[in-house]
Formats: sequence, structure tokens, C-alpha cells
Amino acid sequence: MTSVVLPRPALPLRLVAPGLALCLALALLAMGGQAVLGIAALSPLVLALILGVVWRNTVGTIAVLQPGIAFSLKRVLRAGVVLLGFQLTLTQAASVGVSGLAVIAVTLVATFTVTKLLGRLLGVPAPLAELIAAGSSICGASAVIAVNTVTNADDEDVAYAIACVTVFGTLAMLGAPMLAAAIDLGPRAYGLWTGASIHEVAQVVGAAFARGEEAGHFGTIAKLSRVMLLAPLILTLGALRRERAEGAARPPLPWFVFGFIAVVLLNTVLPPAPALHAAIARGTAFLLTVALAAMGLETDIRRLKARGLRPLALGAMAAVFISGLAFALVQLVA
Repeated sequence: MTSVVLPRPALPLRLVAPGLALCLALALLAMGGQAVLGIAALSPLVLALILGVVWRNTVGTIAVLQPGIAFSLKRVLRAGVVLLGFQLTLTQAASVGVSGLAVIAVTLVATFTVTKLLGRLLGVPAPLAELIAAGSSICGASAVIAVNTVTNADDEDVAYAIACVTVFGTLAMLGAPMLAAAIDLGPRAYGLWTGASIHEVAQVVGAAFARGEEAGHFGTIAKLSRVMLLAPLILTLGALRRERAEGAARPPLPWFVFGFIAVVLLNTVLPPAPALHAAIARGTAFLLTVALAAMGLETDIRRLKARGLRPLALGAMAAVFISGLAFALVQLVA
């Protein structure tokens, strides 16, 4: 007989408020700091994670903060993932073309699979390898924290995975324009290559627009089409875990992913007005930044150091693999 899992009762606001307020404050500080610094590669998400780690490992956290931190890690994060759907439309995906979508899909699946296999060969713990695979193959930090809703890795694993995809995505952002100039890669081919291979959306924008408006717009659309595949990946991973688990140990279905899909469809058929769309985009970024601040507050740097250098090597291999495979496939369809 199938057991029914009842939803947990919501925590009173007075219990959630202290920890949530700290996460909100760190997120605001991160977004303000990024605006002041003006460094595109240093996203507010990464800066919020750093601030949270610094707070946890200097000031520390107390019991009264934990409910709000947990709330930010789960409820706030899932709300942000759902709202990510407003950044995508099926029309945008169609504009990439069948061949472009095939390049993106093949590159994503191959990178995720190969990275997990390489992680096993290197002796990297499976949850950490899966997060590095997700961040490298889809969309950096956002993919890491979204996939972790079904991976359930330690917070230190999440922090390490985000560090990997940030470092190697930034290197790709800086190196791609120089390589394209050396081999005279056309704007659409270059845009597709960057969109299919570089980790973060902001990194793709930085790399693609470095080669002109046409390359920039096409690269951004290709990247957003790649982000759309986050939903089926999470659903697939969740289904595999439920098949392997037994009885009450079965993980819950990630319902928020269906919310993401519904929002993509809504954004396709009934997009909000430009001003509202911009406000939603800012709100989405803020919610994800709050979640990353919470992640940092749960990260013990001593445990992070214990992971060693093998996961970093895995992140480097994943970055080289996705860049090389995407480049080869783009040459085939160009």
C-alpha cells in the first residue's frame, strides 16, 4: 500500500524571522557589493555564499537562527527556481533551431554523464560529483542548488561545487573570445558554442557579447534554452532516487519543478509587461541570493578543506570536456 506523506506544518514567523533576516541582510549586502565592484564574473549568488561562509566561520551561528536558515535553504530556494521560468520561453528555444537544440542537449547529457564517471574514477564522493556535473552541464550555481534538492548533499559539497563552476566558468568566459578571434569563428557559431558550454548565464553574456551584438543575443538565447533542461534533469534524478529507495525512505517528488515548467509555458503564451518582467527577474535573483547566503551560513570551512583537490580536478575536466565537445558539435552543424 502506498503511504501518504502529509505536508509539514509551517513554522511560526517568530521562529523563522531571525535567521531569515540574517539571510536577507547578507543577500542585500552581496547585491550591493556586486553593484559597487562591477565585476560581472562575481555574481551576487557567489558573493552571498562567500559572506555566509565568512559569517559562519568567524561569528558562528546560534540555535535561534537555524529555523530561518533552513527556511531560506528550502522554501525561498524553491520559489526562486520556479520564478526562473519567467526568463525562458518556448519561442526562444525554437529560435535556436533543431540543430542548435541538438548540440545543447547532447553536450549537456554527455557532460553530466562523463563528469559523474570521472568523479567515480577520481574517488570524488558521488553527491559532490553529481553537483559538479550539474553545475558544469547546465547553469552553474543555480543548477547546483536546484539539483541538490534531490541530491541532498552536504552543504560543504554544495559550496565546493559552486566554487568549481565559478572558477572554471570565469576562465571560460575570459578565454572564449580570444580563441574565437584566433580561429575567426562566426557570430552565430560562437554564440551557440558559448551558450552550450559556459557555466553561468552572466558568464555567457560576458563572453558572447565580447564578439558583438549578434553573437551576444544568440549566445544568451542558446544558454536560456540550456537552462530549460534543468527541469527534466531534476525530475529524472528524483525518479531514479525514488526507484532505488524503499518505503518511507523514498524522497519526495520535486513538485516545484512542475511550477517552473508551468511558469515557462505562461511566459510563452502570456508574458508579463516589460516593467513587471524586469521586476520579476530582480526578485528571482534576490531569492536565489538569499538561498546562497543560507548555504554559506551552513558551511563549515574545516569540512570544506577535507574534500581535498580531487573535486577541483573534476571541475577542470568537466569544463574542458564540455567546451571541447560543444565546439566540435558546433563545427559539425555550422
